[in-house]
Amino acid sequence: MCTEGIIDRYVNFYTDFAFKKLFGTEMNKDLLISFLNALLHGREEIQDITYLNTEHLGTQEYDRRAVFDVYCKNNQGEIFVVEMQKGEQQFFKDRSIYYSSFAIREQAPKGVWNYELKGVYTIGILNFCFTDSRNKEYYHEVKLMDTRTKELFYDKLTFIYLEMPNFIKQEDELETMFDKWMYAIRHLGALEKRPAILREKIFQRLFDVAEIAKFDRKERYEYEDSLKAYRDWFSVMETAEIRGLERGMERGLQQGIEQGRYLQLIETARKMKELGMDHDLIGRTTGLSHAEVIKC
Repeated sequence: MCTEGIIDRYVNFYTDFAFKKLFGTEMNKDLLISFLNALLHGREEIQDITYLNTEHLGTQEYDRRAVFDVYCKNNQGEIFVVEMQKGEQQFFKDRSIYYSSFAIREQAPKGVWNYELKGVYTIGILNFCFTDSRNKEYYHEVKLMDTRTKELFYDKLTFIYLEMPNFIKQEDELETMFDKWMYAIRHLGALEKRPAILREKIFQRLFDVAEIAKFDRKERYEYEDSLKAYRDWFSVMETAEIRGLERGMERGLQQGIEQGRYLQLIETARKMKELGMDHDLIGRTTGLSHAEVIKC
């Protein structure tokens, strides 16, 4: 059995394999239903979901192809696009809008239609923070709003983003099912056993499904490949960040040296002026402009 590189008991949720196994398969859809109900904070109760084709082609040949991580609809016909994002993407918000457009456009039936739409939810589980680092909010819900009156303009298009690094609650701080799901998702790969606070049956299901030792050979190989890809990606991002910091420090050091030299020239010019030396001579000696010499 393939065991190379796997020392954890449970899967890393942020791997493509784990996310799709836990949230994107028919046999485990009860996990996704529980998560979505917790995410919606009781505003509605999803009893069932139907997985839709995750690969869509646009209506014209030149349309861009879209592939969703999880694409489903509930028993009321509302559509959910659920994505797991390992790292920040330059046009992440644009991508969310783009993906939601497929869920909207494909609701149009053939023939006569009055344009009535079912609700569309685009959900991003983010292993990074896209807001100001000083803002420790981890739950963001975005809707169309009238910017003048601050009133909700349209309630059928919702974007929910979960900044997982900002969720720092400990076991004894978990109160709601949403808290528990957030904790389980963030810490799953690092846990040795199911925490006592996650006593609900759905979490027993989650940990049973996520236990690597219960995978067959094919699943072990697939998870190993997915985990390797995640580790490689993480290493690349970490290296890029370190090099970016190093370059920033080098630029900062160089700027500091240049600033120091400039201040020294200003001080030299000031002393030359005190000695009554000609401004043109001071400029030629220090390399400062006539205006800079005057200001000294």
